[in-house]
Amino acid sequence: MADLAVVILTHNEERHIGRCLAALRPIAKEVFVIDSFSSDRTVEIAEAAGAVVLRNRFSNYARQFQWGLDNAPLTSRWVMRLDADEIIEPDLAAEIEDGLPRLSADVTGIYLKRKHIFMDRWIRHGGRYPLVLLRIWQNGLGRIEDRWMDEHMVLERGRAVTFAGGFADHNLNDLTFFTDKHNRYATREALDILISTLRLDEVDTGLTKSDPGTQASRKRAVKDRIYNRLPFATGPLLYFLYRYVVQGGFLDGRPGLIYHVLQGFWYRFLVDAKALELRLAVAGLDDKAAIRAELSRLTGHRLD
Repeated sequence: MADLAVVILTHNEERHIGRCLAALRPIAKEVFVIDSFSSDRTVEIAEAAGAVVLRNRFSNYARQFQWGLDNAPLTSRWVMRLDADEIIEPDLAAEIEDGLPRLSADVTGIYLKRKHIFMDRWIRHGGRYPLVLLRIWQNGLGRIEDRWMDEHMVLERGRAVTFAGGFADHNLNDLTFFTDKHNRYATREALDILISTLRLDEVDTGLTKSDPGTQASRKRAVKDRIYNRLPFATGPLLYFLYRYVVQGGFLDGRPGLIYHVLQGFWYRFLVDAKALELRLAVAGLDDKAAIRAELSRLTGHRLD
Protein backbone atom coordinates (compact mmCIF):
# COMPACT_ATOMS: atom_id res chain seq x y z
CA MET A 1 0.00 0.00 0.00
CA ALA A 2 1.36 3.40 -0.99
CA ASP A 3 1.90 6.28 1.45
CA LEU A 4 -1.02 8.01 -0.26
CA ALA A 5 -4.15 9.92 0.77
CA VAL A 6 -6.96 10.41 -1.74
CA VAL A 7 -9.45 13.30 -1.58
CA ILE A 8 -12.77 12.88 -3.41
CA LEU A 9 -15.64 15.37 -3.70
CA THR A 10 -19.15 13.92 -3.79
CA HIS A 11 -22.78 14.89 -4.14
CA ASN A 12 -25.26 12.10 -4.85
CA GLU A 13 -22.62 9.76 -6.27
CA GLU A 14 -24.05 6.41 -5.15
CA ARG A 15 -23.65 5.05 -8.71
CA HIS A 16 -19.92 5.72 -8.75
CA ILE A 17 -18.40 5.97 -5.29
CA GLY A 18 -18.26 2.24 -4.55
CA ARG A 19 -16.50 1.51 -7.84
CA CYS A 20 -14.07 4.38 -7.26
CA LEU A 21 -13.17 3.26 -3.73
CA ALA A 22 -12.80 -0.39 -4.72
CA ALA A 23 -10.09 0.58 -7.21
CA LEU A 24 -8.27 2.57 -4.52
CA ARG A 25 -8.38 -0.13 -1.84
CA PRO A 26 -5.03 -1.79 -2.78
CA ILE A 27 -3.03 1.46 -2.86
CA ALA A 28 -4.48 4.24 -0.68
CA LYS A 29 -3.58 4.43 3.01
CA GLU A 30 -6.20 7.16 3.58
CA VAL A 31 -9.35 8.13 1.67
CA PHE A 32 -11.31 11.28 2.49
CA VAL A 33 -14.71 11.93 0.93
CA ILE A 34 -15.78 15.58 1.06
CA ASP A 35 -19.54 15.39 0.68
CA SER A 36 -21.86 18.34 0.02
CA PHE A 37 -24.84 16.85 1.86
CA SER A 38 -25.86 14.04 -0.50
CA SER A 39 -29.45 12.86 -0.28
CA ASP A 40 -28.76 9.36 -1.62
CA ARG A 41 -26.58 6.50 -0.26
CA THR A 42 -23.23 8.11 -1.11
CA VAL A 43 -22.12 8.61 2.51
CA GLU A 44 -23.33 5.17 3.59
CA ILE A 45 -21.41 3.45 0.79
CA ALA A 46 -18.26 5.51 1.37
CA GLU A 47 -18.17 4.85 5.10
CA ALA A 48 -18.83 1.14 4.59
CA ALA A 49 -15.81 1.05 2.28
CA GLY A 50 -13.61 2.60 4.98
CA ALA A 51 -13.47 6.20 3.78
CA VAL A 52 -13.55 9.12 6.20
CA VAL A 53 -16.47 11.40 5.27
CA LEU A 54 -16.43 15.15 5.95
CA ARG A 55 -19.36 17.41 5.04
CA ASN A 56 -19.23 20.97 3.76
CA ARG A 57 -21.69 23.13 1.86
CA PHE A 58 -20.73 23.43 -1.82
CA SER A 59 -19.83 26.79 -3.40
CA ASN A 60 -17.71 25.68 -6.34
CA TYR A 61 -15.33 22.83 -7.01
CA ALA A 62 -12.13 24.76 -6.28
CA ARG A 63 -13.25 26.08 -2.91
CA GLN A 64 -14.75 22.74 -1.89
CA PHE A 65 -11.58 20.85 -2.76
CA GLN A 66 -9.32 23.37 -1.02
CA TRP A 67 -11.59 23.10 2.03
CA GLY A 68 -10.95 19.36 1.94
CA LEU A 69 -7.18 19.86 1.79
CA ASP A 70 -7.34 22.32 4.67
CA ASN A 71 -9.66 20.29 6.92
CA ALA A 72 -9.06 16.59 6.25
CA PRO A 73 -6.50 15.12 8.71
CA LEU A 74 -4.03 14.16 5.98
CA THR A 75 -1.01 12.27 7.33
CA SER A 76 0.28 10.54 4.18
CA ARG A 77 3.30 11.84 2.31
CA TRP A 78 1.43 11.99 -1.00
CA VAL A 79 -2.06 13.30 -1.83
CA MET A 80 -4.23 12.49 -4.85
CA ARG A 81 -7.18 14.39 -6.31
CA LEU A 82 -9.85 12.09 -7.71
CA ASP A 83 -13.46 12.48 -8.83
CA ALA A 84 -16.09 9.95 -7.79
CA ASP A 85 -16.72 8.93 -11.42
CA GLU A 86 -13.02 8.36 -12.13
CA ILE A 87 -11.28 4.99 -11.92
CA ILE A 88 -7.67 4.08 -11.19
CA GLU A 89 -6.95 1.06 -13.40
CA PRO A 90 -4.79 -1.86 -12.20
CA ASP A 91 -1.67 -0.90 -14.17
CA LEU A 92 -1.68 2.62 -12.72
CA ALA A 93 -2.35 1.24 -9.23
CA ALA A 94 0.74 -0.96 -9.59
CA GLU A 95 2.77 1.96 -10.94
CA ILE A 96 1.77 4.15 -7.99
CA GLU A 97 2.55 1.46 -5.42
CA ASP A 98 5.91 0.65 -6.96
CA GLY A 99 6.88 4.10 -8.24
CA LEU A 100 6.12 6.50 -5.39
CA PRO A 101 8.86 5.20 -3.05
CA ARG A 102 11.42 5.31 -5.88
CA LEU A 103 10.99 8.97 -6.85
CA SER A 104 13.93 11.31 -6.34
CA ALA A 105 13.70 13.94 -3.61
CA ASP A 106 13.14 16.83 -6.04
CA VAL A 107 9.97 15.24 -7.49
CA THR A 108 6.95 16.73 -5.73
CA GLY A 109 4.16 16.03 -8.22
CA ILE A 110 2.88 13.42 -10.66
CA TYR A 111 0.90 13.90 -13.85
CA LEU A 112 -1.62 11.25 -14.88
CA LYS A 113 -2.98 10.59 -18.38
CA ARG A 114 -6.76 10.61 -18.21
CA LYS A 115 -8.94 8.85 -20.76
CA HIS A 116 -12.62 9.75 -21.20
CA ILE A 117 -15.31 7.08 -21.56
CA PHE A 118 -18.57 8.37 -23.08
CA MET A 119 -21.58 6.16 -23.85
CA ASP A 120 -19.27 3.21 -23.04
CA ARG A 121 -16.74 4.22 -25.70
CA TRP A 122 -13.20 5.47 -25.10
CA ILE A 123 -12.98 8.86 -26.81
CA ARG A 124 -9.47 8.61 -28.22
CA HIS A 125 -9.50 11.46 -30.74
CA GLY A 126 -10.36 15.12 -31.02
CA GLY A 127 -7.53 16.01 -28.64
CA ARG A 128 -9.21 14.16 -25.78
CA TYR A 129 -6.47 11.64 -25.09
CA PRO A 130 -4.30 11.88 -23.27
CA LEU A 131 -5.44 14.69 -20.99
CA VAL A 132 -2.35 15.15 -18.84
CA LEU A 133 -3.30 16.43 -15.38
CA LEU A 134 -1.44 17.00 -12.13
CA ARG A 135 -3.30 14.68 -9.78
CA ILE A 136 -0.72 13.57 -7.18
CA TRP A 137 1.55 15.83 -5.12
CA GLN A 138 3.51 15.83 -1.89
CA ASN A 139 1.39 16.70 1.12
CA GLY A 140 1.47 20.46 1.71
CA LEU A 141 3.00 21.32 -1.67
CA GLY A 142 -0.15 21.45 -3.81
CA ARG A 143 -3.11 23.79 -3.98
CA ILE A 144 -6.05 24.16 -6.35
CA GLU A 145 -6.58 27.34 -8.39
CA ASP A 146 -9.34 29.58 -7.05
CA ARG A 147 -11.50 29.74 -10.17
CA TRP A 148 -15.16 29.08 -10.91
CA MET A 149 -14.24 26.60 -13.69
CA ASP A 150 -11.21 25.03 -15.34
CA GLU A 151 -9.41 24.79 -12.01
CA HIS A 152 -6.09 22.93 -11.91
CA MET A 153 -3.73 21.77 -9.20
CA VAL A 154 -0.62 23.91 -8.75
CA LEU A 155 2.71 22.78 -7.30
CA GLU A 156 4.27 25.19 -4.80
CA ARG A 157 7.79 23.95 -5.59
CA GLY A 158 9.70 21.06 -7.09
CA ARG A 159 9.09 19.26 -10.36
CA ALA A 160 6.60 16.70 -11.63
CA VAL A 161 6.92 13.46 -13.57
CA THR A 162 4.33 11.53 -15.57
CA PHE A 163 2.96 8.07 -14.83
CA ALA A 164 1.68 6.11 -17.81
CA GLY A 165 -0.92 3.80 -16.27
CA GLY A 166 -4.64 3.84 -16.98
CA PHE A 167 -6.85 6.49 -15.40
CA ALA A 168 -10.42 6.84 -16.70
CA ASP A 169 -13.30 9.28 -16.37
CA HIS A 170 -16.34 7.02 -16.82
CA ASN A 171 -19.62 8.58 -15.75
CA LEU A 172 -22.54 6.13 -15.83
CA ASN A 173 -25.33 8.73 -15.95
CA ASP A 174 -27.38 9.56 -19.05
CA LEU A 175 -27.34 12.47 -21.49
CA THR A 176 -29.87 14.42 -19.45
CA PHE A 177 -27.41 14.40 -16.55
CA PHE A 178 -24.55 15.31 -18.92
CA THR A 179 -26.36 18.32 -20.38
CA ASP A 180 -27.65 19.49 -16.98
CA LYS A 181 -24.13 19.30 -15.58
CA HIS A 182 -22.62 21.21 -18.49
CA ASN A 183 -25.36 23.82 -18.26
CA ARG A 184 -24.20 24.50 -14.70
CA TYR A 185 -20.57 24.45 -15.79
CA ALA A 186 -21.35 27.01 -18.50
CA THR A 187 -22.72 29.46 -15.94
CA ARG A 188 -19.59 29.16 -13.83
CA GLU A 189 -17.26 29.51 -16.82
CA ALA A 190 -19.20 32.57 -18.02
CA LEU A 191 -18.63 34.07 -14.57
CA ASP A 192 -14.87 33.51 -14.91
CA ILE A 193 -14.96 35.32 -18.26
CA LEU A 194 -16.77 38.35 -16.81
CA ILE A 195 -14.60 38.45 -13.70
CA SER A 196 -11.57 38.64 -16.00
CA THR A 197 -12.87 41.00 -18.70
CA LEU A 198 -14.57 43.41 -16.27
CA ARG A 199 -11.63 43.16 -13.83
CA LEU A 200 -13.92 42.33 -10.93
CA ASP A 201 -11.26 40.38 -9.12
CA GLU A 202 -7.75 39.03 -9.42
CA VAL A 203 -7.74 35.98 -11.70
CA ASP A 204 -5.81 33.00 -10.33
CA THR A 205 -3.08 32.23 -12.87
CA GLY A 206 -1.18 29.76 -10.72
CA LEU A 207 -1.22 27.12 -13.47
CA THR A 208 0.55 29.24 -16.08
CA LYS A 209 3.08 30.53 -13.56
CA SER A 210 4.01 27.15 -12.08
CA ASP A 211 3.72 24.91 -15.17
CA PRO A 212 4.11 27.17 -18.24
CA GLY A 213 5.05 24.37 -20.63
CA THR A 214 2.39 21.78 -19.77
CA GLN A 215 -0.56 20.69 -21.87
CA ALA A 216 -3.07 22.35 -19.54
CA SER A 217 -1.25 25.69 -19.44
CA ARG A 218 -0.88 25.74 -23.25
CA LYS A 219 -4.62 25.16 -23.64
CA ARG A 220 -5.34 27.91 -21.10
CA ALA A 221 -3.10 30.31 -23.03
CA VAL A 222 -4.85 29.59 -26.35
CA LYS A 223 -8.25 30.09 -24.72
CA ASP A 224 -7.27 33.39 -23.07
CA ARG A 225 -5.24 34.91 -25.90
CA ILE A 226 -7.14 33.72 -28.96
CA TYR A 227 -10.43 31.93 -28.37
CA ASN A 228 -11.99 34.42 -25.93
CA ARG A 229 -11.20 37.31 -28.32
CA LEU A 230 -12.99 35.86 -31.34
CA PRO A 231 -16.34 37.29 -32.50
CA PHE A 232 -19.45 35.78 -30.90
CA ALA A 233 -20.22 32.21 -32.07
CA THR A 234 -17.04 32.02 -34.17
CA GLY A 235 -15.00 30.27 -31.50
CA PRO A 236 -17.34 27.32 -30.85
CA LEU A 237 -17.70 26.56 -34.56
CA LEU A 238 -13.95 26.73 -35.27
CA TYR A 239 -13.17 24.72 -32.14
CA PHE A 240 -15.61 21.96 -33.09
CA LEU A 241 -14.29 21.75 -36.66
CA TYR A 242 -10.72 21.62 -35.39
CA ARG A 243 -11.54 18.83 -32.93
CA TYR A 244 -13.83 16.82 -35.15
CA VAL A 245 -12.02 17.13 -38.49
CA VAL A 246 -8.38 18.16 -37.94
CA GLN A 247 -7.87 16.14 -34.72
CA GLY A 248 -9.87 13.17 -36.03
CA GLY A 249 -12.86 13.26 -33.70
CA PHE A 250 -14.91 11.61 -36.47
CA LEU A 251 -12.93 8.42 -35.80
CA ASP A 252 -14.72 8.02 -32.44
CA GLY A 253 -17.90 6.77 -34.15
CA ARG A 254 -21.47 7.68 -33.23
CA PRO A 255 -20.72 8.21 -29.48
CA GLY A 256 -17.85 10.45 -30.55
CA LEU A 257 -20.10 12.52 -32.79
CA ILE A 258 -22.53 13.06 -29.91
CA TYR A 259 -19.73 13.86 -27.49
CA HIS A 260 -17.80 16.24 -29.73
CA VAL A 261 -20.96 18.12 -30.77
CA LEU A 262 -22.18 18.49 -27.18
CA GLN A 263 -18.86 19.13 -25.43
CA GLY A 264 -16.93 20.70 -28.30
CA PHE A 265 -19.63 22.92 -29.84
CA TRP A 266 -22.86 23.15 -27.80
CA TYR A 267 -21.10 23.67 -24.47
CA ARG A 268 -18.67 26.26 -25.84
CA PHE A 269 -21.57 28.11 -27.55
CA LEU A 270 -23.57 28.02 -24.31
CA VAL A 271 -20.65 29.54 -22.37
CA ASP A 272 -20.36 32.36 -24.90
CA ALA A 273 -24.12 32.96 -24.92
CA LYS A 274 -24.29 33.10 -21.12
CA ALA A 275 -21.30 35.42 -20.96
CA LEU A 276 -23.02 37.74 -23.47
CA GLU A 277 -26.31 37.61 -21.54
CA LEU A 278 -24.59 38.45 -18.26
CA ARG A 279 -22.53 41.21 -19.83
CA LEU A 280 -25.65 42.87 -21.21
CA ALA A 281 -27.40 42.52 -17.84
CA VAL A 282 -24.69 44.53 -16.03
CA ALA A 283 -23.90 46.93 -18.88
CA GLY A 284 -25.52 49.89 -17.10
CA LEU A 285 -23.63 49.37 -13.84
CA ASP A 286 -20.35 51.18 -13.19
CA ASP A 287 -19.63 50.18 -9.61
CA LYS A 288 -17.82 46.82 -9.26
CA ALA A 289 -19.66 46.01 -6.04
CA ALA A 290 -22.99 46.53 -7.80
CA ILE A 291 -21.86 44.36 -10.72
CA ARG A 292 -20.81 41.56 -8.37
CA ALA A 293 -24.12 41.78 -6.53
CA GLU A 294 -26.12 41.61 -9.77
CA LEU A 295 -24.10 38.69 -11.13
CA SER A 296 -24.60 36.89 -7.83
CA ARG A 297 -28.34 37.46 -8.05
CA LEU A 298 -28.58 36.31 -11.66
CA THR A 299 -26.46 33.17 -11.32
CA GLY A 300 -27.05 32.15 -7.71
CA HIS A 301 -23.28 32.12 -7.13
CA ARG A 302 -21.94 34.52 -4.52
CA LEU A 303 -19.01 36.52 -5.84
CA ASP A 304 -18.04 38.12 -2.51
